[in-house]
Amino acid sequence: MKYLGLAYFTPDAFNAMAPGEIEALVSQCPALDEKMRATGKVLVSASLGDLEGWRTLRPRSGRTQISDGPYTESKEVVGGLFVIEADTHEEALEIASMHPAATLGEAGGWAVELIPMEFYLAR
Repeated sequence: MKYLGLAYFTPDAFNAMAPGEIEALVSQCPALDEKMRATGKVLVSASLGDLEGWRTLRPRSGRTQISDGPYTESKEVVGGLFVIEADTHEEALEIASMHPAATLGEAGGWAVELIPMEFYLAR
């Protein structure tokens, strides 16, 4: 089974951190990301770009409306994603728990959401 992991952060909480705290936090991420990838179960892993470049597309009156940013009802924003393939739900949880957003970053409002998914490759 394949799972989509969404790594969230809270921009206001993250921006309230001192620069040294942010650097100390972010500097730990590469090792944790590598530990997760070393399981051999990670199919895709990505950090998402700066929020200033995000756009939202919605259908409106038969046309596509494009607006700035990931502005939703939530204060959390998806900052990264990963796709893993696991034999069991428990294995998926174990792998996802290695992600930096599940391990550290409480002060920045980090979290991981793990979602079972059907996966199709476009050809």
